[in-house]
Amino acid sequence: MPTAGAPSSAGGRPRMSRSQRRAQLLAAARAVFGAQGYHAAAMDEIAERAGVSKPVLYQHFPGKLDLYRALVESAANEMVRTVRAAMRSTTDNKARVHAAVQAYFDVVSSRDGAMRLVFETDTRATPEIAEIVDRATSDCIDAVTEVVTADAGLEPDRARLLAVGLVGLSTTAARYWLDAGLRPPREDAIALMSTLAWRGIGGGFPRQEG
Repeated sequence: MPTAGAPSSAGGRPRMSRSQRRAQLLAAARAVFGAQGYHAAAMDEIAERAGVSKPVLYQHFPGKLDLYRALVESAANEMVRTVRAAMRSTTDNKARVHAAVQAYFDVVSSRDGAMRLVFETDTRATPEIAEIVDRATSDCIDAVTEVVTADAGLEPDRARLLAVGLVGLSTTAARYWLDAGLRPPREDAIALMSTLAWRGIGGGFPRQEG
């Protein structure tokens, strides 16, 4: 018999809470969108993968765009947290550049593929989704700008332009690496790109002491 006070499904299993069901649906959607892309994915397939009926899926997400937006927003927020953590991980500028580049390769190689959605072509599916990605990119640039301004002693506009360059280099390289089948090996790719970035930033804009 089910424990008193614990709602059960018709089969006698404990019923999921709303947050648990939402997490289950998002995991199923992540797998389907990852395999099919936004345009080709169908709500029928997502419901089937989650093991629920379509009405249950629609109770949580009124449409495919709502579901995709929730995934991209979560992935974008996680990307920003990853970049901010990288910037705070050390006070050594060379190590910071390496950490910033690595953060983007971590995003595209995340084990469950969640953060990878930010880099997918379908993130430009609608202006609304594009805005989420653009806002996250701007937040990442802000995080790098703050560090460059403080450490290199540059004016904010110059520091931000450098930050745009570092984020752009890292984003483009990580996206290419994803499309190229994760070759060369991850550590080699990070070392190559961080060396490129450091020789430009480290040589021309050394850390200002005092």
